[in-house]
Amino acid sequence: MRRAEIHRNTAETQIDVTVNLDGTGIYSVSTGIGFLDHMIEQLSRHSLIDLDVKTVGDLHVDQHHTTEDTAIAIGEAVAKALGDKRGISRYGTAYAPMDETLTRVSLDISGRPWLVFKAPFSVQRLGEWDTELIEHWFQSFAQAAGITLHVENLYGANNHHVVESCFKGLARALRQAVEIDQRKADAIPSTKGIL
Repeated sequence: MRRAEIHRNTAETQIDVTVNLDGTGIYSVSTGIGFLDHMIEQLSRHSLIDLDVKTVGDLHVDQHHTTEDTAIAIGEAVAKALGDKRGISRYGTAYAPMDETLTRVSLDISGRPWLVFKAPFSVQRLGEWDTELIEHWFQSFAQAAGITLHVENLYGANNHHVVESCFKGLARALRQAVEIDQRKADAIPSTKGIL
């Protein structure tokens, strides 16, 4: 089983994350930010990656540290669970429709973190979560996981649907990319021999 644990303790947050890449989408998530919890639950359920996330952050300051550090810890756990990335499919692309909204997510588990994020929000908050932190969550996750990540909302009007389709698209693309390619299960998917 490709599993990993990360314990991240700073003066701003205390975080424990466990991932199982070969799971069934079982999750337990508590960050103190309800809407963020809901999105991480979507990530787990639709990627089939089991996620246990416990974050205690300095929410009396604002939500920035909790959002950023939770994404970093999840990204680090995914990277650790992937190990040398032997046998993975590496690439994933998904279109995630949600009612009037459609988002495309493409990623490469390349070891070269990058984010292109194109998703407009017309409100300042979803639940209590600051919408300016949504892109930052994806940036922090991509950086820590070592993935090239492109998230583009193609259209949509409802802000809840837009962000949820971004997370569901990430989940489905990640599910494809971490799957073991049975034809090359013993090989690193790169001509360099390393990712």
